[in-house]
Amino acid sequence: MHPILLSLVTYLPLGGVLAIMLTRGTTEAVETSARWVALWTSAIVFVLSLVMWAQFDPTHAGVQFEQRASWASAFGVSYHAGVDGISLMFVLLSTFLTPLAIIGGWKLVNTRVRDYMVAMLLLETTLIGLFSALDLVLFYVFYEATLLPGSLMIGVWGGPKRVWASLQFFLFTFGGSLFMLVALLVMWNVAGTTDIPTLQHTTFSHSMQGWLLAGFILAFGVKLPLFPLHAWLPDAYTEAPTPASVMLSGVLSKAGAYGLLRFGVLMFPDAARVFAPYVLTLGVVAVIYAAIIALAQTDMKRVIAYSSFSHMGVIAIGLFTLTPEGIDGAIFQMLSHGIVIAALFFCVSAVSWRAETREISAFAGVAHKMPVLATLTMLFVMANIGLPGTGAFVGELLVMVGAIHVSFWLAFLGGSSMILGAVYMLVLYRRVMFGQAAGGMVALLRDLTGPELAVLVPLAVVTLWMGIHPGTFLRVFNPTVTSLVQPAPVVASDSVAPVVRTAAG
Repeated sequence: MHPILLSLVTYLPLGGVLAIMLTRGTTEAVETSARWVALWTSAIVFVLSLVMWAQFDPTHAGVQFEQRASWASAFGVSYHAGVDGISLMFVLLSTFLTPLAIIGGWKLVNTRVRDYMVAMLLLETTLIGLFSALDLVLFYVFYEATLLPGSLMIGVWGGPKRVWASLQFFLFTFGGSLFMLVALLVMWNVAGTTDIPTLQHTTFSHSMQGWLLAGFILAFGVKLPLFPLHAWLPDAYTEAPTPASVMLSGVLSKAGAYGLLRFGVLMFPDAARVFAPYVLTLGVVAVIYAAIIALAQTDMKRVIAYSSFSHMGVIAIGLFTLTPEGIDGAIFQMLSHGIVIAALFFCVSAVSWRAETREISAFAGVAHKMPVLATLTMLFVMANIGLPGTGAFVGELLVMVGAIHVSFWLAFLGGSSMILGAVYMLVLYRRVMFGQAAGGMVALLRDLTGPELAVLVPLAVVTLWMGIHPGTFLRVFNPTVTSLVQPAPVVASDSVAPVVRTAAG
């Protein structure tokens, strides 16, 4: 188990960026080489992350592949990185989706290709750095750095309203991050260090815990997003080019949930119990509200965007049940959702790129012309609903097990995501795939190409793998969760008692 492996996984994409920037030749030659360098770099990074997974010892709940270097040691700040069972899974999610997003954008992105590939590799480095950071300043630097490639990919390569979408995404996330910066400075002022393992064992007063957690909830609630901090999401996901939508919804939104878990639930458990009824209520509202809005959409991509928002509500519920089962379920749901939502965006792209429209009303009978796409899309639609045998079912089941410890009504309303999801996803699938084959452009559609299958088949395999053999993933992060979480009852406040009532009460 060599610590340098984590450095290679984190910073090798920067080597790919350098190679792309040094490429010279005709525009066509530079674009071709940029695509191949980005693909090979991300593929090598993925293989190295698999080596990390193989060498990881799941019986050891602590940090592994740890690295520490002096940075601003006089101020208690150091370069400290490493992974435990939770962060390793998110590193793997990042390295798995990046090469797929690069292949997915092979033909979709045909302007400023070199800059686009540079942005994609930069985003990969910042995401892996974020998930492996063990110093709060280092985490903050990587968290903010994800904004640059993320907002550029929306603003430069997005749809007609891309500039507005990019601006919203940047301002919302950057505004939220200021609360994290203030919380970081307060913690540093008290503890004299920003080392995360040290801060976890530092005692903060109850009132300070409350204010710090409020800051982190605002910071990460924007990225998750929590209701009502979601205004940036529909435009950002819809206007972004499909590979960028995949990275934003598949990995970047998970950075918000990861931060909420790492710096909220695990670092301030006492304050989390006070805030839990409110966050659980917001999670339930997000599940139901987003599902209803999704049903009213006429644009396929917006349906998927609101679907993502609805499922992030389930994740928020899992995290703030404050039970090992709920948190295990939330982490599993994050991983499963990252895979499924990426696949759904790719499926929508496969149709809309050929037809040059995303309007649901323009389609009918696509399954007659694209049977392979119809089959794969059905799998991902069922996975999004939470059908047994897919990863989403395991995640939602564990979240409901955690929720039932808190309240029957919480489990019932949170579990409604399965019912409501079935409504809007099956309505979308029936309208687009079935019915009498529409004339015009639908008659000209051709089924999936090799590169498209190279993207969707691995996603399908992982979705089924997570549903059929969830233990492969659970055994990696469950020991870490169990060691960090001490289950305790959630005390419901009177204002939210109808939704969240303790099992005892």
